[in-house]
Amino acid sequence: MAGSNSFVCNITAEQSENLRILLEVRGWEFSTLPYARYKASGDKVSAVAYESGKLVIQGKGTEEFVLYTLEPEILHTFTYQRPDIAAAVAEEISPHGGIDESGKGDFFGPLVIAGVAVTPETGKALRELGVCDSKQIHSSAKIIKLAENIRKLAPGAFTTVTLMPETYNRLYAKIGNLNRMLAWGHARVIENLLEQCPDCPRMLSDKFGNEQLIRNALMERGRQIIMEQQVRAEADVAVAAASILAREGFLRGMDKLEEIAGIALPKGAGPGVKSTAEKLFSEKGAELFRSCAKLHFKTWHEISGL
Repeated sequence: MAGSNSFVCNITAEQSENLRILLEVRGWEFSTLPYARYKASGDKVSAVAYESGKLVIQGKGTEEFVLYTLEPEILHTFTYQRPDIAAAVAEEISPHGGIDESGKGDFFGPLVIAGVAVTPETGKALRELGVCDSKQIHSSAKIIKLAENIRKLAPGAFTTVTLMPETYNRLYAKIGNLNRMLAWGHARVIENLLEQCPDCPRMLSDKFGNEQLIRNALMERGRQIIMEQQVRAEADVAVAAASILAREGFLRGMDKLEEIAGIALPKGAGPGVKSTAEKLFSEKGAELFRSCAKLHFKTWHEISGL
């Protein structure tokens, strides 16, 4: 249950103890309260863990604390301020696979395409976990924790294809078109999913181009299934789960590239990205960009003159 400055839920004794340890490490102040295991106060928020198992969070910092600490680190659920989740859980889910990608609009970083196959049981479990379109989740820690739980809930029913910039640039030079490249990546993910889940009857992805592009890129096995594309497909639980795995792959890829570049690399392709790219180009030259950026972007041509 959530309000603007309060949050109430039930937690186990183990979760209560884990929360106490976490708050102690982070320097929260503790005090006693009747019928409570403890009361802890931090920056703009307090937490009371009652002996009954009820946990009450209050204060101006409630939303931030629940979203970025309590849910990902203690509860391992991600439904705060998501009233649509309860309705979605009640929906009947048929067996199918979902595909989504992350990084196609980012100058720096990889392109990651992921797929997840669901059954009625795993689809419902993923909804209950709080799986939704990764673009609605603004915490990297939450993305990573959700991705870990998706792999636990759907073992042997997920796959990712990661194109780090060096590979991406080589493939783009060969293919020459982003939609055709996406179709190739989606087709590889579909084929990989079908190796793991050969009885999966249908695949769904967000619409990014002519559906025939994916069909043409599929091999014999993939051509036997129903292939669908639709606008805002991330509302589907399998596609949403794939979007989270793809985003996790993108974030981990960015971490590796930031080690290579020696600086934090901004996401997207806006003015801040161009400013960082200009600085990096002047200090380290063109060669670095082959391994950390997508060279067909307008940003590259503007900063390099190539």
